[in-house]
Amino acid sequence: MRLTEEQEELRSAVRSLLTRHEGAAAWEPLAEQIGAAGLAVPEEYGGAGGGARDVHVLMEELGRSLSPLPLLGSAVLTAGALLASGDKEACGRLLPPLAEGCSVGTLAWAEGGSWEAAAVRAEAVPGPGGAWLLTGAKECVLDWPGVDVLLVAARTAAGVSLFEVPVDAAGARREPVVTMDGTRSQARWVLDGSEGRLIGVDGDGERILAHVRDLACAALAAEQVGAAERCLELTVAYARERVQFGRSIGSFQAVKHRLADAYVLVESARSAALGAAFAADEDPAALERAAAVAKSVCSEAFSAVAGETIQLHGGIGITWEHDAHRYFKRAHGAGELFGAPAAHRARLAAGLGLTSH
Repeated sequence: MRLTEEQEELRSAVRSLLTRHEGAAAWEPLAEQIGAAGLAVPEEYGGAGGGARDVHVLMEELGRSLSPLPLLGSAVLTAGALLASGDKEACGRLLPPLAEGCSVGTLAWAEGGSWEAAAVRAEAVPGPGGAWLLTGAKECVLDWPGVDVLLVAARTAAGVSLFEVPVDAAGARREPVVTMDGTRSQARWVLDGSEGRLIGVDGDGERILAHVRDLACAALAAEQVGAAERCLELTVAYARERVQFGRSIGSFQAVKHRLADAYVLVESARSAALGAAFAADEDPAALERAAAVAKSVCSEAFSAVAGETIQLHGGIGITWEHDAHRYFKRAHGAGELFGAPAAHRARLAAGLGLTSH
């Protein structure tokens, strides 16, 4: 599995831009100069018409810099849900500004720490004038200060469905959440009879969310690979510079072995993440399994490599001034996002007709 020359050029362009613009300041140039917000949005809706492999490249680079930008919540979750819904009116109205980056969206989905559709307890009942009234609380919602498109999964008489709720709707409030990983903002959304508009077909939400979950896992896996790779680079550089007993610590066999093991983890994770991206683009029937593999493998690889980064940096690795703790926190936060590795292994086992232990 190889990326194209154009995708490698995209990587170079994104990396160069992220070195010149840090944090939230990178959003506008990334959207305007690279078209990052609309990479996977069809051209008919103002996007670049790319695919999951383009998103993979972008997310790897965002992971390297622990970027706080809303690509995962807006360009993957929100845009992916709209496209999967097949609602042409909603797509035509919401996707162009999302693809341009002048609008930012989020998908309020999880409840009780679960991203399974069966866990959705928020309710939607018919209201006046064809609207729906939504009541419930959504957790682990990817946040951004200027979010202006809110999609909510709620249960109707027909099953789980997807709704667009104005962010300033009566009865809707956003509660920022303090998380261990300060580089990825999250919020809790509470809805109390808030008015919403049905997206797609009533009762079709479970199918939409299942597909979006797979796209999100593939994109997050790429981000985890990029972050793990950067952890390894920092650790190798430190092992060359840090001297003990008159030698760089990287010359000691025990350190070499640990760095070699970390390298194997990073490259194995990269293969898993690329496998999910290729499946999304070329073999949709294989995406569910490939995404579950990628999320499980990449979560555990990133956590292990981030832990080694702290260990091999010694005392400096546990200081607030060093970046090691930021990667470590991102690793553990990302590992739980969209389901822990064990949950995805259970999905794989169920798909193969096996019993998970």
